[in-house]
Amino acid sequence: MTLDATALDAADPLATLRDLFVGADTSLVYLDGNSLGRPLRATADRIGAFVAEEWGGRLIRGWDERWFDLPLVLGDRLAAVALGAAPGQTAVGDSTTVLLYKLVRAAVAAHPGRSEIVVDRDNFPTDRYIVEGVAHECGLTVRWLDVDPDGGVTLDGLAAVLGPQTALVVVSHVAYKSGWMADIEALTRLTHDAGAWILVDLCHSSGVVPVELDEWQVDLAVGCTYKYLNGGPGSPAFGYVAQRHLTADAFVQPIQGWMGAADPFTMGPTYAPATGIRRLISGTPPIIGMLGLEDMVDLLEVVGIPALRDKSVALTEYAAALIDRDLPDVRFASPRDPAQRGGHVTIAHPQMRAVTAELWAEDVLPDFREPDGLRLGLSPLSTSFAEVEAGISAIAAALRR
Repeated sequence: MTLDATALDAADPLATLRDLFVGADTSLVYLDGNSLGRPLRATADRIGAFVAEEWGGRLIRGWDERWFDLPLVLGDRLAAVALGAAPGQTAVGDSTTVLLYKLVRAAVAAHPGRSEIVVDRDNFPTDRYIVEGVAHECGLTVRWLDVDPDGGVTLDGLAAVLGPQTALVVVSHVAYKSGWMADIEALTRLTHDAGAWILVDLCHSSGVVPVELDEWQVDLAVGCTYKYLNGGPGSPAFGYVAQRHLTADAFVQPIQGWMGAADPFTMGPTYAPATGIRRLISGTPPIIGMLGLEDMVDLLEVVGIPALRDKSVALTEYAAALIDRDLPDVRFASPRDPAQRGGHVTIAHPQMRAVTAELWAEDVLPDFREPDGLRLGLSPLSTSFAEVEAGISAIAAALRR
């Protein structure tokens, strides 16, 4: 591929969409879109209109008119454009951590007599911490899966730790450090052959790589909305429960709140769960936190995940080519094959902590990950090839210093 950023940007069919994002017209180089995406300009207008019209104008009537069902309506829209899931299986609300707890706890409860949860040691800390906490709470055992830190969970690796006591496998679709993209369909088949459920963390894949939860027969999934989905800091996560588990009432979520009850407004003396995915909801959903996500879903419906994936691959391939040319002393700590890589790449060097601090002071914003990794999160709608070139150039200069 050409290494001429100007030519690549000129040929990019999505290039003009960069203007839809706040700050994209500044000189700041933003290479951390897989931690927090830039806001859409439309979101500022939507938030202002919400305060003046929906909240300020409709007040409590807003719950009857839109807000009560928004976690499910928005969940279905997100599922259609980014998750490969039919309606009625996805709800937006809570943090990723809270939803992970609900899903892990429900999964082990659905497998009485099984005593093990499988998770890899390189998974995101929250996933590991939740698994450890639920295992302690329920008297279960964590079966740790060791993985290549520059890679991720493989079929052979998972097969080695599955067994008749496995209740649940927790795996990230895209590894948060290396960017390794796991073969979720194959891992799911392997997990089901062992009689267990699989819970897939989509935090680093939703909105940037194709996801087909229904086709892959995934049992449970969770993901945040502030990375490639540009929902904003603290925007609520989403949870997915396969329809077959909802229909069979196999999914019993552990945090019983009034908005997940069968008839919330009877305020009855005992809890009875709602039918369908509404039972995943516990308390009052964060409506304001969903506004930015609504805007991004609007945009995704127009652009489509396949076009985003094409641009994402082009960006990471371009970054890899520049790294090979300009950063000979770093280790490429991500998969070389773009088919096995998500939307970010990681490079490693002993000085990366100091390099990251220097870059931030210069308005070049990548991400540092222990022990020596610098992560480049390239959000396909808001990141330009020129921005990638400027970032790699700044890294090279910092390393020379």
